[in-house]
Amino acid sequence: MSKKIVLIEDEDILANMYKLKLSKAGYEVTVASDGELGIELVKSLKPDLVLLDIIMPKKDGFIVLEEIKADRQVKDIPVYMLTNLGQEEDTAKGKELGAIGYFVKADMTPGELVEKINKHFKI
Repeated sequence: MSKKIVLIEDEDILANMYKLKLSKAGYEVTVASDGELGIELVKSLKPDLVLLDIIMPKKDGFIVLEEIKADRQVKDIPVYMLTNLGQEEDTAKGKELGAIGYFVKADMTPGELVEKINKHFKI
């Protein structure tokens, strides 16, 4: 059975690119284009993993992360921040709020992201 990933990313080009790469690698990917929709999808789909951008409409990634971690039904789902905000205070805040990892988009190709997710799932 394929692993489910919710990708919360507001930039269509990036969302489609990541979705395509992850889908080709065998993951079932659902995209949310804003923070509010992302929270709804995480609660309804209960995915195996969440990839979360920070700068988004309606609710930013830090608020989304806080809300996911505050909900006892989904709080144990692993969340990786996937963003261009690479400053130390951003990574620290993400980890403090419960993210298990932090990927800076500009520092990796979609293929490298797939490799990191495969490692997470030990594939």
